[in-house]
Amino acid sequence: MGAGHAHALYVHEHSPFHRLVPEVKIVVAAGMITCVAITPRQAVWAFALYALMVMMLVTVSRVSPKFVVARLAAVAPFVIFALFIPFVGTGATTTVWGIEVSIDGLWATWNIIIKAVLGASISIILTATTEVPDILRGLGALRVPALFTSIATFMIRYLELITDELGRTRVAMTARGYDPRWLHQARPIATAAGAMFVRSYERGERIHSAMLARGFTGEMPVFDRRRASAVQWALAAMLVGVFVLVAVGALTTS
Repeated sequence: MGAGHAHALYVHEHSPFHRLVPEVKIVVAAGMITCVAITPRQAVWAFALYALMVMMLVTVSRVSPKFVVARLAAVAPFVIFALFIPFVGTGATTTVWGIEVSIDGLWATWNIIIKAVLGASISIILTATTEVPDILRGLGALRVPALFTSIATFMIRYLELITDELGRTRVAMTARGYDPRWLHQARPIATAAGAMFVRSYERGERIHSAMLARGFTGEMPVFDRRRASAVQWALAAMLVGVFVLVAVGALTTS
């Protein structure tokens, strides 16, 4: 992944979050998401504070709220699934807008939706302020096994390449008059996709051979040797500490 490669989730800005070393942002995000995950669902006040702090992070990182909301579409399947839980849940029931629903199911719906939205929002802020290669380098700095980061690097890069090639193939098919409207017309797409994956596998073999010929030993070279300063780690401890205090308060009062 070259230095000039940019990911669709990244927002080019010059905020304080953008300037933080990747490993610091990864630790902060992981700590915040863990606190959100362990917070009892009945602690509505805690989730309100989490949401307020996430909105502050969005403001400080100079990421557009519209950008965050658009990327939250990724959690839509979980939200849709959660909306059905009150109708199939057991136990005590209540009436909402004339419909009898499970009270425990309502709490389960709230728990899934609020934690999915908050966790996804924190992840979006991380990826919006840190390019994918930097995230992988940050994981390496945190002593994540090099095999994992190498696999993740190639997986992300080749998923993007395959997606781009499929898009170009579809454009070429459309330019030749292919406009499927019925299910039986989808066979050419399946054939093109199969050929694309075969070519991608062959390309991967050629690239791997070329890398080995150039001295590749299983680890990607690191060009950014920056290390987090004591001030940055103190900032990380402060941000995570606020979330920890809220989580502890929620756990002890529930």
